[in-house]
Amino acid sequence: MASESGSKFDMPAEMRAFAEKGFEQAKAAFEAFANAAQQAATVAQTQALTAQSGAREIGQLAMSYAERNIASSFAFAEKLVHAKDPGEVASLHADYVNSQMAALAEQARELGRQASKLGGTTPH
Repeated sequence: MASESGSKFDMPAEMRAFAEKGFEQAKAAFEAFANAAQQAATVAQTQALTAQSGAREIGQLAMSYAERNIASSFAFAEKLVHAKDPGEVASLHADYVNSQMAALAEQARELGRQASKLGGTTPH
């Protein structure tokens, strides 16, 4: 098996070619796997950053709506303090309820649109 010098392993040329071909195929398969794993990691990182950014935007939008709704409530309370009679109170209340219902509906639609974009779906 070993030659007289002991430095070389005697192997038929066909077997050596087969072994070398197997090694090259294994090396190419590993490189393809490593590239695919790197691409998957890059995609996952990009998606995570996108989701984080989208969640931050939704949070900021919700805070903006909360501030707007609180300001509207204070404006309504101030108008009530200056109301001259029960009829004006009723009118102010009706106006406030109608405007808040419209605002809340629009805010819910917009938050839904933003959440759908974050989730990768389209709103109905």
